[in-house]
Amino acid sequence: MIDKKLIQKYDKPLPRYTSYPPATSFHAEYTADDYKKSVQLSNQQEPQGISLYLHIPFCPRLCLYCGCTTLITRQDEMIANYLEALKKEITMVAEWLDLTRPVTQIHWGGGTPNALSAEQVGDIMALINSTFKVEATTEIAIECNPAHLTLEYLDALFEMGFNRISLGIQDFNEEVLNTVHRDLPNLPIDTLTQYIRQHGVGVNYDFIYGLPGQTEASFAQTIQKALELRPDRLVTFSYAHVPWVKPHQNILEKAGLPSAEEKLAMFTTAYQMMVDSGDYVAIGLDHFALKEDHLSRALSNHQLHRNFQGYCTRETTGQVYAFGMSAISQLFDSYAQNTKNIKAYIDLINSGQPAIEKGYRLPDDELIIKEVITELMCNNRLDWQELAQRLQTDAAQLKAITRYSEEKMQPYVADGLLLINNDTLNITESGRFTIRNIVAELDPKLNSDNQRFSKSI
Repeated sequence: MIDKKLIQKYDKPLPRYTSYPPATSFHAEYTADDYKKSVQLSNQQEPQGISLYLHIPFCPRLCLYCGCTTLITRQDEMIANYLEALKKEITMVAEWLDLTRPVTQIHWGGGTPNALSAEQVGDIMALINSTFKVEATTEIAIECNPAHLTLEYLDALFEMGFNRISLGIQDFNEEVLNTVHRDLPNLPIDTLTQYIRQHGVGVNYDFIYGLPGQTEASFAQTIQKALELRPDRLVTFSYAHVPWVKPHQNILEKAGLPSAEEKLAMFTTAYQMMVDSGDYVAIGLDHFALKEDHLSRALSNHQLHRNFQGYCTRETTGQVYAFGMSAISQLFDSYAQNTKNIKAYIDLINSGQPAIEKGYRLPDDELIIKEVITELMCNNRLDWQELAQRLQTDAAQLKAITRYSEEKMQPYVADGLLLINNDTLNITESGRFTIRNIVAELDPKLNSDNQRFSKSI
């Protein structure tokens, strides 16, 4: 059983730790020249795999919960100019890369990537295939809004080599979708799912809890329907209410956001339903994968990894080279984020310069902290000796850099969230819900007083 009192105790503003350090640490002193040097150096760094991320910011309509960098437009000229700049950026960065390195992942995110025509997507995929070493095992994924998805469009994606389709469903309840201005699916989700499966392609479902109109009972109905349709992977994202960053979210307050208690009930009920189904393995805090999925197998072998594109295995992960406005490259020892202004992005790329607005280069100690936090966040365990061996250092140094002490971890042990056995930390089933709190104890540079974060759960 999930102890709601413990979750409430630890539910406080913290980084999500999808990266270390969080993107709030990026700064403008990191320049386009720094990025070019980082890309060139990355050829000699690990992992050798190349992950490509393409940000398509365009959406036909603004969903009021959205926290992404988007542009609400149907202007064909703007979209065409952006895509031309995107191709130029890909070609530019490719000149700095060792193109014998294999591409392990290609991910299209947004915005709404399937707001583009199939021809526009195909044009860019043709460039990628002619430039990079794309292999039969490369995971090629795209985020799709079901409101703009047809079977003919899916056929075109399959022809291009896409082998994973992520459906941004958010909720099966039409009243909830109408409230948050999310257009309804063009075709029934079960029709889309069956069609994708018929072509041997993986299917993911994305949901959001904490939206106006949602209740514990209604969200449970959504999860029950998802269980019946049995996607390969499923995510229950917590709605991050950050109106100081995204002012349009203020509108949702007028519609009435669920209370913290109601939101917690949605989360715990959905989690319990997924686990009790017997079909799914919990991956991290809010991801689930079928038992036979390679993510589930990687977790059981302590080989799970994560980057900005989501969970992956150590074998399939790569350094992330990101393209498009606001896109974040995630290299061995640095992050680099493009400008969020579309005009500035297009102008800079057309002038032959990277469109970097800010970034961050990790000093040696933060590289260590990143590895420690990633290991615990992904695999729910941390063997200090094993990690030290992989990093070619010693466990004492890892502990010193992260300021680890068993004494500091005792509250989590006492609450049944963490087990410490010699030199190994193991997150318990209950501890999954407070994993961000636990890894925050290994982040000596966290200063939550000077930064604003959404709640940890």
